[in-house]
Amino acid sequence: MAEFGNCPRCGDIYVLNNVREICPNCYKKEESDYEKVYQFIRKKHNRTAQMDEVVEVTGVDRSTIYKFIKKGRIKIAQFPNLGYPCAKCGTIIREGNLCNPCLTGIQKDLKNIEKEDRQKELNNKSATYYTTEKP
Repeated sequence: MAEFGNCPRCGDIYVLNNVREICPNCYKKEESDYEKVYQFIRKKHNRTAQMDEVVEVTGVDRSTIYKFIKKGRIKIAQFPNLGYPCAKCGTIIREGNLCNPCLTGIQKDLKNIEKEDRQKELNNKSATYYTTEKP
């Protein structure tokens, strides 16, 4: 039996499927938006356009363009001034989910936590006393 859900964009009820996470109407709008963006940036003189210019000219929401980039529909290797925000700080990046400073900071924090855990284990071991029974 088909399952129903609400579209996260518009709130309409639609039949859930494994292909799309939005309703058919929003999907059509998203495809139309993709065509607008792609038609704009594929022209040679627009390939170096900044994100603000692409948003202004096409009228497509910035988050929708980010979605196209993250899904790989827009290959940013061909468009040097496009990117998407870091998941932690919002700096514009071109690959991964985090910028290098955020990634380095998280790795440093993890190392510190591991070091603290090892120190706690050593402290607990040194406080344990063992006795031997005399026969």
